[in-house]
Amino acid sequence: MKKYLLIATVLISSIFVAKAQDNQPGDETSRQEKLKALYVAFITEKLELTPDEAQKFWPAHTQFENEIKAVNKDLPELDKQQAILNVKKKYQDNFTRILGPKRCERFFRMDGEYKRKLLERIRKQNINQQRPKLRRGL
Repeated sequence: MKKYLLIATVLISSIFVAKAQDNQPGDETSRQEKLKALYVAFITEKLELTPDEAQKFWPAHTQFENEIKAVNKDLPELDKQQAILNVKKKYQDNFTRILGPKRCERFFRMDGEYKRKLLERIRKQNINQQRPKLRRGL
């Protein structure tokens, strides 16, 4: 019984510490690193990457990501989307050589799914932070 109480206490206190750390200013780099680690874990798990595949895939992915980020954000929306699509097509052959055609296709779907889930979670957090806390018992 004491063992379970200790585990519960440690878990609850770690949640409070993590929550307090998330709200500290200047913690953006740490937050980005955590998001990147979650992304790598998500993609690695979904694609079932072997260590050899991961060693080849992640450097290519880093180049891919850098080119996506380099797309001019000031372009008209359709031109920006076309530029991003061109980068994806450019890397499709490289990813297909590493992963095979089916897992390459799955990568592009999982990449989009991860980003949608992340945005949804951020929106939910923002909504919850904006809601006033109701006081009960008054």
